[in-house]
Amino acid sequence: MPAITVENPLTLPRVAVPGGEPRSVLAVTTAPSGFEGEGFPVRRAFAGINYRYLDPFIMMDQMGEVDYAPGEPKGTPWHPHRGFETVTYMIDGTFVHQDSEGGGGTIRDGDTQWMTAGSGLLHIEEPPQELVQRGGLFHGLQLWVNLPARDKMTDPRYQDIRGGEVKLLTTPDGGALLRVIAGELDGHQGPGITHTPITMVHATVSPGAQLTLPWRPDWNALAYVLAGRGSVGTERRPVHGGQTAVYGPGDGVTLRADAAQDGHVPALEVVLLGGRPIREPMAHYGPFVMSTHAELVRAFEDFQAGRLGRVPVRRV
Repeated sequence: MPAITVENPLTLPRVAVPGGEPRSVLAVTTAPSGFEGEGFPVRRAFAGINYRYLDPFIMMDQMGEVDYAPGEPKGTPWHPHRGFETVTYMIDGTFVHQDSEGGGGTIRDGDTQWMTAGSGLLHIEEPPQELVQRGGLFHGLQLWVNLPARDKMTDPRYQDIRGGEVKLLTTPDGGALLRVIAGELDGHQGPGITHTPITMVHATVSPGAQLTLPWRPDWNALAYVLAGRGSVGTERRPVHGGQTAVYGPGDGVTLRADAAQDGHVPALEVVLLGGRPIREPMAHYGPFVMSTHAELVRAFEDFQAGRLGRVPVRRV
């Protein structure tokens, strides 16, 4: 980890250190472990966080990191979605997507697939057969982003973002490598196009380095630690892998990597998220995220009636 990197970050554009009011940290939570789909391990990054601090984000799972033996890799069976967007960021390994509308694709090693479920479809995510046969490393994230009521029934849309397309930046001293997957950071735009304005950044912070980024004061701010140890906020609250920091109001976010990291983790790996809150009612159950209970009932009825699509016949 990670797949997309550069030998010398100082060759990259640099993000200015913000002025204004730095954000303090309201809470640090620890993600519980569980299983998803056919049984692959996940950590529920947002468990226990009040939704008013998450909006417009709904949930995020860290998938793995797991080194599968031959025959062990798992995926998800066919399932529906309606009313939101899924963002699947593959750090290591390979995932294959197929949907009931004939879409699909393969993401690997730093790629991102952005699926706007909108009015709804069926899809499946699974490891390729070669990975199942030989085993190997599997590590990624899946983030759910809410859609405002006006966009709930928009047509489904896909964005395949290759790792080489992300915007790479660094800090003034070159102590951090920033991968802007979506949104804007200090005037630099990532490739992901969103209905709901957000910023998504994967940062690698070198041991002992500090990362201070400008952040829109009208957006929320979250930091999820993929691996490593460090501290967050002006209070230097300690964090480690599998923990989420919730920032309060202000103009900038700060975090630091401990000078001494664990032997198998060379740096602090963090995903930074921010977005403009939608501030609308939300009805969420299982794979559907709607605005009202009546819309949620309709989503289940449409799924049961086959109006979200049919599972394609697998050709032998």
